[in-house]
Amino acid sequence: QVQLVESGGGLVQAGGSLRLSCAASGRIGRINAMAWYRQAPGNQRELVATSRGSRNYADSVKGRFTISRDNAKNILYLQMNSLKPEDTAIYYCYANVWTVIGGSNDYWGQGTQVTVSS
Repeated sequence: QVQLVESGGGLVQAGGSLRLSCAASGRIGRINAMAWYRQAPGNQRELVATSRGSRNYADSVKGRFTISRDNAKNILYLQMNSLKPEDTAIYYCYANVWTVIGGSNDYWGQGTQVTVSS
């Protein structure tokens, strides 16, 4: 069993910054990939940034968001700068993790709310 726990969301004014964290724990053999997704009300969940060797970003966040990972601690970060009201969403942490018992599986965190006021 693997758990992902996000933190760092909140309310911020447009132009402000937030840093999200996602801590992975449990019977982790190897983390194959980690990523951040978000879902705004009425919208589908969308990919924000991935960390799998190289880093990739959605066009809407390029130059403003930075994904990073502490491999020793199994923590994923998302530094969000120059936030816009359209960044308002629930942000979810995703990981593909290999465990000895279960092989490779996808896991999701519970989500953390980010609200950007204009």
